[in-house]
Amino acid sequence: MSNSKPNPDFLADFVAKATSSGADAADAVMIQSASSSASWRMGRNEGIESAESSDLGLRVMVGQGQAIVSSTDLNASALRELIERAITMARNAPVDEYAGLPSADDLAATVVDLDLADSEIPSSSILLDLASQAEDSARSVSGITNSEGAETSAGESAVTLANSSGFAGGYRATSFGISVSVIAGSDTQMERDYEYTSSRHFSDLEPASEIGKRAAERAVRRLDPKKVKSQQVPVVFDPRLSGGFPRLLAGLISGAAIARGTSILKDNMNEQVFSPTINIIDDPLRKRGLSSRPFDGEGVQGKSRNIVKDGVLTTWLLDTRSARQLSLKTTGHAARGTSSPPSPGPTNLYMLAGSVSPDELIENIDDGFYISEMMGMSFNSITGDYSRGASGFWIKNGELIHPVNEMTVAGNVKDMFLEITPANDLQFRYSVNAPTIRVDGMTVAGV
Repeated sequence: MSNSKPNPDFLADFVAKATSSGADAADAVMIQSASSSASWRMGRNEGIESAESSDLGLRVMVGQGQAIVSSTDLNASALRELIERAITMARNAPVDEYAGLPSADDLAATVVDLDLADSEIPSSSILLDLASQAEDSARSVSGITNSEGAETSAGESAVTLANSSGFAGGYRATSFGISVSVIAGSDTQMERDYEYTSSRHFSDLEPASEIGKRAAERAVRRLDPKKVKSQQVPVVFDPRLSGGFPRLLAGLISGAAIARGTSILKDNMNEQVFSPTINIIDDPLRKRGLSSRPFDGEGVQGKSRNIVKDGVLTTWLLDTRSARQLSLKTTGHAARGTSSPPSPGPTNLYMLAGSVSPDELIENIDDGFYISEMMGMSFNSITGDYSRGASGFWIKNGELIHPVNEMTVAGNVKDMFLEITPANDLQFRYSVNAPTIRVDGMTVAGV
């Protein structure tokens, strides 16, 4: 793979050309990336792939009109045409009184080093060997009868941002992953499960053999599922799924949703939304974090924030536009690609661990549902009504007694938030993380 590097000087010069050509203000983002992957299935090499790309996006403001254009052609003539097209579009765009760049005071003064880039990228042969280790480990588990394969990946990217308010900066990041999915059983009695690991640094990946073993054990454990009747019971969410609750919250407190009035939490700032034991943090500056960044999609440096402190909602997630709509300041949560304007979103979002173990969390449940996989989703952000398909294990007298599938769990998100109890097993394995979570009083629909 190529060694992608940020190029702030190039992008600053490009933005200057846009303003000298007629734009009142402008910013640009360039994303250069390279990746490779290796696949292994049923003991055979399924292929090695690689890709590289360079993409540049330009946003210009003329009066109160805004336009965004992008290109993968970085030749000088193509970039001149890009500027001309963007300015023409902005002159004819509808008025947007809230569009614009962040103030100079909000821009990151320095680009902090978050240790996001590994110094070495593994070869394709190493990736292929890891994929084979993962699948071989999974297929060696008794009860595994087929495989959907294993895949490993390595990628690097360089992100550069510049604007006409004087900001120009960039950073490099790498990412690595191993995943495997296998099938247990035969004929009409087959069950599938998976496992994966991802990291910024290659050395932080979990062992491939462990990933394969866990995927296989989960698949075998799901064999011979039973049905249960519909009822209201405590529901326990595996850590693979529990991050869905902070993720739901992030959507509901997005500045764009609040400004549109499309969130059930729009009137709940500084109010008790969760139980007093719940704390949720968003930290864009976490070292080696999967969603870390030294500045957001507008050049604003974020900071670690207690989104929820002792159960109380403390902030919205804001970019510059939504902050202006709400007469507030940006919180540094602008996310952006090359072909769309910035919009608010979370970074490394996580719920702090509780004080009880996962076993203690379920030991007093007479009847309940431990969810290990979910599919589909129906969620109304205005009313808070929530339902999802689910499978997992039935809890009886504090123990997981048999697998269940083809279930639906439902509730209202406001009630669910208040009923959350977290376990003490928080691990940072995903971009959004939470420990094992128990939610009392949910409706489980089965037979």
